[in-house]
Amino acid sequence: MRAQDSATAQTAIAVPVATGSGRPATGRGSAARAGTLQAALGVTAFSLTFPATAWGLEGFGPWSLVAVRTVLAAVIAGGCLLALRVPLPGRRHWAGLAVVAAGVVLGFPLLTTLALQTSTTAHAAVVVGLLPLTTALFSALRVGTRPSRTFWVAASAGAAVVIAFTVQQSGGALTSADAYLFGALLVCAAGYTEGGRLARVMPGWQVIGWALVLCLPVTVPVAAVALSYEPIQLTAHSVTGLLWVAAGSQFVGLVVWYRGMAAIGIPKASQLQLAQPLLTLVWSVLLLGEHLTPAAPLTAAAVLVCIAVTQRARG
Repeated sequence: MRAQDSATAQTAIAVPVATGSGRPATGRGSAARAGTLQAALGVTAFSLTFPATAWGLEGFGPWSLVAVRTVLAAVIAGGCLLALRVPLPGRRHWAGLAVVAAGVVLGFPLLTTLALQTSTTAHAAVVVGLLPLTTALFSALRVGTRPSRTFWVAASAGAAVVIAFTVQQSGGALTSADAYLFGALLVCAAGYTEGGRLARVMPGWQVIGWALVLCLPVTVPVAAVALSYEPIQLTAHSVTGLLWVAAGSQFVGLVVWYRGMAAIGIPKASQLQLAQPLLTLVWSVLLLGEHLTPAAPLTAAAVLVCIAVTQRARG
């Protein structure tokens, strides 16, 4: 990981290899596979966010949890930026970084954490089910991507399946947390889109790194105030949850996620998130003791079909 590397250069490495016909392979297919793998690793990290947040809320207040996780992630990111002597981004990139900071670093964590005070992780997964389609819409508006009709049909079908499943898991009732969840959906989609665009001109880890550092003037005082007002109870669950959402969800997961988006495109990468609600439900069973209905395997199969179609459709 070097400061001068670009996201495209890192993920599209083509090494000529002799084939049976004597012609060198272009490496384009391996670059796409690498990008898909990185985006999938990001989704896996994100799928643990809601269960880890639920653990964190066992010992921290919502404002303390969000502020401290962001400060810790910024310390990690800032340390990497300093160690590698990464120069400041160009002036033209700061507006985009501010969108990433507002949507991904602050908005989504805060709104979902507030929602999880009264909502189950299954209900919160509705947001994640809608996020791929919303991100593709933001991408079409912001960077001019024009996915095919097949892509949109498969994406819409996958989103509908995930929404139906997660709503059924939560009993079909809307709660006061829905305003937080739908607000989180919008700001996160905007942050993902802008981050994916920036990851084409700078390494993905620098995108989220500078966005985290940009938030420090806000998150440090908020953390100090929140910790003085909200009761804190350090337990194994609360500390583990805090460390995961700070290092795993807030930094490492976003690093590989943005690299994946830069390699395979924002719309296709976003559709991998169709599997995120189901992964979250699996973690919820293993970590929180929640129970799944028999519909889970059928939903998983339907989602995998939709993902396969969107990955083959030309974006």
